[in-house]
Amino acid sequence: MCGIVGILGSKPVAEDLIEALRRLEYRGYDSAGIATVENGHLGRRRAEGKLRNLEDRVRAEPLSGRSGIGHTRWATHGKASETNAHPHMSDKVSVVHNGIIENFRELRAKLQAAGHTFDSETDTEAVVHLVTEELKCCGDDPVAAVRSALAQLKGAFALAILFAGHDDLMIAARQGSPLAIGHGDGEMYLGSDAIALAPFTNAITYLEEGDWAVMHRSGMEIFDANGERVERPIMRSSAGLQIADKGNHRHFMAKEIHEQPEVISHTLANLIDMAAGRVNFPDLGVDLSKLSRVTISACGTAYYAGLIGKYWIERYARVPVEIDVASEFRYREPPLPEGGLAVFVSQSGETADTLATLRYCKSQGQRIASIVNVRTSTIARESDAVLPTLAGPEVGVASTKAFTCQLAVLAALAIALGRARGAISAELEQELVGALMEVPRHISSMLSDESVYEALAHDLSRARDVLYLGRGVNFPLALEGALKLKEISYIHAEGYAAGELKHGPIALIDESVPVIVVAPKDELFDKTVSNVQEVAARGGQIVFVSNGESDEVGCDVVAHITIPDVHPFTNPLIYAVPAQLIAYHTAVFMGTDVDQPRNLAKSVTVE
Repeated sequence: MCGIVGILGSKPVAEDLIEALRRLEYRGYDSAGIATVENGHLGRRRAEGKLRNLEDRVRAEPLSGRSGIGHTRWATHGKASETNAHPHMSDKVSVVHNGIIENFRELRAKLQAAGHTFDSETDTEAVVHLVTEELKCCGDDPVAAVRSALAQLKGAFALAILFAGHDDLMIAARQGSPLAIGHGDGEMYLGSDAIALAPFTNAITYLEEGDWAVMHRSGMEIFDANGERVERPIMRSSAGLQIADKGNHRHFMAKEIHEQPEVISHTLANLIDMAAGRVNFPDLGVDLSKLSRVTISACGTAYYAGLIGKYWIERYARVPVEIDVASEFRYREPPLPEGGLAVFVSQSGETADTLATLRYCKSQGQRIASIVNVRTSTIARESDAVLPTLAGPEVGVASTKAFTCQLAVLAALAIALGRARGAISAELEQELVGALMEVPRHISSMLSDESVYEALAHDLSRARDVLYLGRGVNFPLALEGALKLKEISYIHAEGYAAGELKHGPIALIDESVPVIVVAPKDELFDKTVSNVQEVAARGGQIVFVSNGESDEVGCDVVAHITIPDVHPFTNPLIYAVPAQLIAYHTAVFMGTDVDQPRNLAKSVTVE
């Protein structure tokens, strides 16, 4: 979601602020801006759209301040416009903000009654005027003003605040949205994550929930939610080593699709004793043999990974799995078994709904395991055990390599549970592990020729609606394939369980509707083929994704995407790749912004 940066520098910071914001573009945004303190006064430049618009603005109207804050905004309160873009300012205070101030309407009414004039539609501007008002009551003491203001804010937020007349001061606060402080030589930095700060420092302090920090060039003081002085460790970040450009790929999404053989290998190597053919799973702090139920929660693509995990765990470990999207789970407040295991899946480790659900499960006595790509994230830090996906930074908004790495971890978890419960033998464990070890090779072979996807893209680009069908463990893949297509191509797509076709979706099918069928040749293949024939009888345009032969369908297909023969256990990892490539090439052909699709954000850190 939105990105925050801040610099207390030894030279003009405008250029460096923009560079730091560029490293946060992967989060998604619709406007950007910076503000600096210059000769005791606050100066600001903002622009709607991409960062290049802000660069042009700053080039035409330079800012020379040595302390500054910056922001990339994804619209929540108020439309995308320069007026609503951050930073927001009064004559004394400038603020950038991630998250949502839930009580901004009450604050706004109170502040307007006190004589403050609001220029934007945003909740953030209430913070500006609140701190400004508190300055009047606190003898123009910025620290005291922020302390008082924070006590009045309700919601999830990260804040960076500058003050007129204070060139060597920045105050940061974190409640529900991440913030990282970077340490330099006579300089200090602030960012939504370490990636933004990588060009300047690798010495990082992460603020904990409720923390706020008073920063000077010489260092900082951190206070907790109770206003007590606290110490937080300085960590060494490798984010700068991990960030790379697109290489020889046109988009980050393409690069990340092609990175999957490597990153899946890394993820599996962390969980599997490849020599022994066994899962080498970390201690989760709970007796896996006695679990009565596993609870999984996630959002978006991570939720679909969790659905596949449900199929695997129930089949191979013979333990029931409860799964729900986190935004529903957190308000449903279901009863949970004593001593149960709750698993949370999140690429960023900062997903607000997933984090709230985690905290609910923890309050109910559940053991918490998280599958995350950022081991220093809030979800990771609040978990009893972390099962990392070693995907590296995923810049494209539409998740690809993070999804398949999540599947790799869930597959290993299913095997570990199955062995602990005696549901699978040592021989079957070796068979399943061996199948997982082959996945990177099979994916690499599939990525060697993408011509079939390029040709298919021409046909799909003309469609208004696309259906995806799958059975069993392939049903979540149909959901994920549909999500990918609509995320980046903006074509309406829906995924269905193939057996549900006659229960409504078949009414949509005519000669203008492509139907993409995920149909590995498994025990459900013949039933899926029967559904395909029903589609063909109504003129539907069939795209057959299978390791079976197209003549086994018994009808014409417009495209056959041939998949390698693999163990049925690993089908979801293998069949995820064509779903990604179908979406990617269709979006490229249509000319959409593949890496930063409209209205979407990489990390959803507000409800």
